[in-house]
Amino acid sequence: MQLSRARVLITGASGALGSELARQLHAAGAAVLLAGRDAGALAALQAVLGERCDFIRADLNSAADIAALTEAACRFQVNVLVNNAGVGGFGLLENQDWLSVERILATNLEAPIRLTQALLPALKAQPEAAIVNIGSTFGSLPFAGFAAYSAAKAGLRGFSQALRRELADSTVGVIHLAPRAIDTPLNSPAVRRLNQALKSHTDSAADVAAQIVAAIRHGQGERHFGFPERFFAWLNGIAPSLIDRALAGKLSVIKRYAPAR
Repeated sequence: MQLSRARVLITGASGALGSELARQLHAAGAAVLLAGRDAGALAALQAVLGERCDFIRADLNSAADIAALTEAACRFQVNVLVNNAGVGGFGLLENQDWLSVERILATNLEAPIRLTQALLPALKAQPEAAIVNIGSTFGSLPFAGFAAYSAAKAGLRGFSQALRRELADSTVGVIHLAPRAIDTPLNSPAVRRLNQALKSHTDSAADVAAQIVAAIRHGQGERHFGFPERFFAWLNGIAPSLIDRALAGKLSVIKRYAPAR
């Protein structure tokens, strides 16, 4: 897609990755509509970006806010939807209260599906459009200590693949992107300590945003970021028992850093 013709709605735009993505897309010539729960951060980002930028405060777990965001996106003539908003979820499932699990599933899976459904008629009316779902390596490489989060991201990947096939005869492309760990405030102190203990690779928000921008520009259908995570995600798809054995050795470390109930 020619980014100078892109009019992009970015959810989670008040977060580290969302705001960096907005900056890079705007710098590439796109018009951006920022959505998030922190109106002050959105207003500050709009002030920095200037023209070709607007914002709307929205909680994607609110049906009323989804409806208001859909109306704003239609007025903005959005032709690219970036489902970026998400929440983390580190913890052993038996120690997580159900409200936390429900929030992980609702924010990371239900909300992007709901917003996508609401915007589909407007996107299909555009000469060229794209839906970009920001997943995670854990959607293809489910990880102990992240059961609900992995389930949500795996669901988002399945949704993306099915919707891409459903829209194959339309002008709307569907892109699923799976970054590995990103160094953002979304990571709790426990997650940071776990990543250090496991020596997990962590990318900056700027680097991940650059890869997302490139994927939108080139219309890539699905991509995992980072090696060896990309390889292990592929291997998990064909030989999950190998990954089971490989990750079993990390379980004691995961349990050591997992927060208590």
